[in-house]
Amino acid sequence: MGLIILKTKTKKKQWHPWRWLIGIVVVIAVAIFAASSYFFSVAMVPGHKDFINNSTKISRNDPLYEQKMWFKHAKKEKWTMKSASGNYKLVADYIPAAKATTKNVVIAHGFMGDKEKMGEYATLFHQMGYNVLMPDARAHGQSQGKYIGYGWPERYDIRKWINKLIQHNGEDSQVVLFGVSMGGATTMMTSGINLPPQVKAFVEDCGYTSLNDELNYEAGNLYGIPKFLRVPLISTMSLINRVKNGFYIHEASSLNMLHHNHRPMLFIHGAKDNFVPTEMVYRNYRATEGSKELWVVPGAAHAKSYATHPSEYRRHLTRFLDQYIK
Repeated sequence: MGLIILKTKTKKKQWHPWRWLIGIVVVIAVAIFAASSYFFSVAMVPGHKDFINNSTKISRNDPLYEQKMWFKHAKKEKWTMKSASGNYKLVADYIPAAKATTKNVVIAHGFMGDKEKMGEYATLFHQMGYNVLMPDARAHGQSQGKYIGYGWPERYDIRKWINKLIQHNGEDSQVVLFGVSMGGATTMMTSGINLPPQVKAFVEDCGYTSLNDELNYEAGNLYGIPKFLRVPLISTMSLINRVKNGFYIHEASSLNMLHHNHRPMLFIHGAKDNFVPTEMVYRNYRATEGSKELWVVPGAAHAKSYATHPSEYRRHLTRFLDQYIK
């Protein structure tokens, strides 16, 4: 008998438009999550950043060479404490004033900086007769920590440092909080929380209005990402940050915290700042509820106001703080 082969027609699988749509949405979602994870690593995880100059060399041509060299050889006390959250060991340098005084300053450094990079400011305040406390922010320098907080969790760390400083130097202490760049934002964010009465004034130099504003700006400035892509990228990054770092990006706002500040604040910003754009300082200045002064420094790039006009910088600081620190 011969084999009988039956041929059956196979029905072609049809692709409905909604399946294509779902596929496209999934691909876009995966791409956004991957990009957001990458930018989270760049922005929030400590490590080498190509867009940050981390050189520790001190050039003789540096207008602040003498100040940096004095700090390098100054005798420092090492202070430690636990972070306000996360149980991290935090480290600071303390330099007592040459003469006994009630004047104290806490100096906050910038993004991927550390206390060693704030030597010129430590020297400046020491010359002005202050006891100087210089903490390493969590995840920076000698301090422990997994992620960068941009001043938001650090504001409570700063309060702990202030309390430790008062405990060390007495209830009659007068405290100034000073910061540059991320340290400036940390200063503004700290100004809006409950602080001991010994805190008399703040000085912020080139701090951003909010983390959300700064990330949006740098996404365009450094990476050329168009505005319509920044919203889903930063929103997804914010969710990642909430899970890993404990807060949403939009929460970290200098503007919002300044609305709660009633103490004096001096705002300083370089007129040619293209890292934290100069326009941000005007919004910060308007937001605070306390006595305030603003100095936009001619010709100064980001965090270069002191180096650009060292004599004027000291004069502005002295004139402002002498009103509140006796």
